[in-house]
Amino acid sequence: GRSHHMGMNMDMSGGDNSTMPPHHHPTTSSDHSHDHMMMMMPMTFYFGFKNVELLFSSLVINTAGEMAGAFVAVFLLAMFYEGLKIAREGLLRKSQVSIRYNSMPVPGPNGTILMETHKTVGQQMLSFPHLLQTVLHIIQVVISYFLMLIFMTYNGYLCIAVAAGAGTGYFLFSWKKAVVVDITEHCH
Repeated sequence: GRSHHMGMNMDMSGGDNSTMPPHHHPTTSSDHSHDHMMMMMPMTFYFGFKNVELLFSSLVINTAGEMAGAFVAVFLLAMFYEGLKIAREGLLRKSQVSIRYNSMPVPGPNGTILMETHKTVGQQMLSFPHLLQTVLHIIQVVISYFLMLIFMTYNGYLCIAVAAGAGTGYFLFSWKKAVVVDITEHCH
C-alpha cells in the first residue's frame, strides 16, 4: 500500500506543477514604470543631480541649480536641528528656575551654626514650558528622521549638506551653551 501512496503523492505534485500559472506574464506599461521607480533607489553613495527624489515624490531634483537649492535647504535644516536641540536645553534650564531654596540651620564644628541650603528644582507636567518642550521635542524628532531619510538617499551632496549643517549649527550655537553651563556651575 505504501508504494501506491507514494505514487499518489508524485501524481499530486506533478498535477500541481502543470496547473501553476507561467511566471513570465507580460508586464503592462504601468507595472514597468513601477519597477523602474523601485530600481531607482540607490544603495551606495553617489554624486549626481538627475532624478534625485527628496522626501516627497513631487520634490525631484534634476538640475545643478535645484541641487544647490536643496543643499542649502538641507544645510539649514540640519543647522536648525542643532539649534533646536540646544535651545531646548536652554529653555529647560530657564523653566527650571522655579527653584526653592530651603535654608536650615545645622550645627557646625566648635558650636558654630552653619546654614545649609537645599534646592528643589521642579517643573509641572501641565505647565506651558513643559508643553512647549513637548511640541519642540516632536518637531526635533520629525526633523531628525527627515535628516536621516535625506542621508539615506545616498546622494553625496545631500549627505555633505546634512553633516556640514549639523557641524555648523553645533559650532554656532554650542559655544553659548558652554558659557551658560560655566556660569550656572559657578554661581552656587
